[in-house]
Amino acid sequence: AYGAGRCRRDPATHRMYGTQPSNHNHKAMMHLKRIALPAGFAALAISQAAAQPAAPVPVARNGEKPRNVIFILSDDHRYDFMGFTGAVPWLQTPALDRMAREGACLKNAFVTTSLSSPSRASILTGLFTHTHTVVDNQAPKPDDLVFFPQYLQQNGYRTAFFGKWHMGNQDDMPQPGFDHWEGFRGQGTYYNTVLNINGERVKFDPELYSTDILTDHAIDFVRDNEEGPFFIYLSYKSVHSGFQPSPSRKGMYKDEKAVYPPSFNVPEYGIPRLPSKDADGRPLAGRGWYGENRLPDWVKNQRESWHGVDYQYHGALPYEEDFRNYCETVTSMDDAIGRLLDFLQAEGLGESTLVIYMGDNGFTWGEHGLIDKRNFYEPSVRVPMLAYCPELIPAGRTVEEMVQNIDVAPTIMAACGLAKAPQMCGESFLPLLKGGTAADWRKRIYYEYYWEYAFPQTPTVFGVRTDRYKYIRYHGIWDTNEFFDLQEDPYETVNLIDHPELQDTIRSLANDLYDWLETTGGMQIPLKRSVYYRHGDHRNAKTY
Repeated sequence: AYGAGRCRRDPATHRMYGTQPSNHNHKAMMHLKRIALPAGFAALAISQAAAQPAAPVPVARNGEKPRNVIFILSDDHRYDFMGFTGAVPWLQTPALDRMAREGACLKNAFVTTSLSSPSRASILTGLFTHTHTVVDNQAPKPDDLVFFPQYLQQNGYRTAFFGKWHMGNQDDMPQPGFDHWEGFRGQGTYYNTVLNINGERVKFDPELYSTDILTDHAIDFVRDNEEGPFFIYLSYKSVHSGFQPSPSRKGMYKDEKAVYPPSFNVPEYGIPRLPSKDADGRPLAGRGWYGENRLPDWVKNQRESWHGVDYQYHGALPYEEDFRNYCETVTSMDDAIGRLLDFLQAEGLGESTLVIYMGDNGFTWGEHGLIDKRNFYEPSVRVPMLAYCPELIPAGRTVEEMVQNIDVAPTIMAACGLAKAPQMCGESFLPLLKGGTAADWRKRIYYEYYWEYAFPQTPTVFGVRTDRYKYIRYHGIWDTNEFFDLQEDPYETVNLIDHPELQDTIRSLANDLYDWLETTGGMQIPLKRSVYYRHGDHRNAKTY
C-alpha cells in the first residue's frame, strides 16, 4: 500500500510543525442575521484560501462514466452504532439501514488517525497524516495541499461544501475545490447556527437544527444543478460531543438502558504504589506491575479524566444520559439522510447518484474505561462506511477488505471518471463496491496519532493491524506496548506483547511499521507552540 516515490510531498514544504495562525474575533458581529465581514476581508480571505503554488496537475480519465456524487461525513459516529448492526438493540437508523440493505456496507473501514482534523485532511488529500502534516486540531493547513474536488472542478463538475470543515485552525472561509461554500467556524453548533456562505456570514433562526439546515441547502444545490455533473461534500456537526438531538427526537430514548461494553472495567485502576518491591526486594516489572492482562498505565489514568468514564467531559453528564443523547443525535442525523435519499429518488437521481456515508473517526463508549477517540483500539479507529448507488452497486453488498479514509479521494475520482492523482497514498475501492475483488489489496493498515498539549492523557501512538493481529507502539511515555490477537480477543483485553511464541510475529510487525514510516517520510515528531491553559487537563488547570 506504499512505496518509494509515493505518498510524499516536496521536502521543501513538508513540515510537521508550525504556529497556529491568529484567530479573528467575530463575536461582536453575531447579533446580525446577515453578518458583514470587515471591509476587504472577505475578498482577501477567499483569495488566500484559494491560493496554490500551482494548479493541480491534470489527471487522466479512466473510462468510467462520470456520475453525480454526494459524500456525507459525520463526526464521532462509531462504526457499529447503526440499527442493522444490533450493537444497540433499540437504536433506530432506517436511512443508514437502507443504504446497507440496498447498497454496500464496508465492514472494515478505518482511519489513519482517529481525530477530526487529521482525518478530514486525509479524506480530502488521500495522504497520511505525517504527509499532509495536519497532525491535530490546531495544526495549520499547509498552503500546498491539493484537495480532490479541485480535480473534479477541472473536469467540469459543479462542487459544493456544506458544514463542518474543522481543518487547519478554526477558519470558516471558502476553501479550494468548491464552487459553492457554506461552512461552520471551528466545531460548529447544533443550534444558533452561523454559516459562512461564500464569504458572508449568515445567522439562522436559533431554534433551527443545523443538520436540517445543511441538508436543506444540499438539496437546493442538487435542484439547481440536476443537469450535472455535481459533487457535494455534506459535513455534519453530528454526532460530536455536546450531543443535541433535533426537537422531534429529543427524549425518544429516555427510558432505554445504555449499553456497557465487556471491557468497561478492564483495566480499572490498579497501578502499584511506589516504591514497588517483589518478594526478592526488586521493583515490580512486567505483569507484576501492569497486572494480569498487562494493560498500559496511561489507560488506567485516563479513566478519571475528560476522556474517561469516571470523569467524562469533567462530569458534565452521567454516562447513561450522555449515551442516550448520543443515540438520539444519531437518529436525528439519520432522519436528514433519509430525507436526502428520498429527494434524490423523487427527482429521478436515486439510481445513478453515488452516495457515500462515513464517520470522520470512531468513538469509544466505555471500552477500557475510555470515552472519545485518539487511541488505536477498535472502536476508536473503525468508522461506519456505506455506499449507495443501485446503478453501480449490488444490493446487500458487504466489503470485507480493509479500506481507509485515504481511499475516499481516489474512489470518488474514479466514480467521476478520473484516475487518481499521483501523490495520493490511497486506492480506489470502486471495484470492491461493484462486487469485484482485488488480489493486491492491502493486507494491513497503519496508524499514527500525535500527543496533544490540550488533551495530554493519550500518548503518541503508532500501530499496524492485519486481519488478525494488532501491534501498538507508544512514544514518549514509560509504559508497555501492546499486541492483540483480534481473532481470539476482539475486545482487546489481553496484551500478548511478552508471549515468547509470538516474538517473531511482533518483531516483524514492528519492523514493518518502521518501514512504512521511513518509506513515506514519517520519521518525525511534530512540535508547535502551545502556550495556553489545557482544556482537557483537570489536574493541571490554569497552568502553562
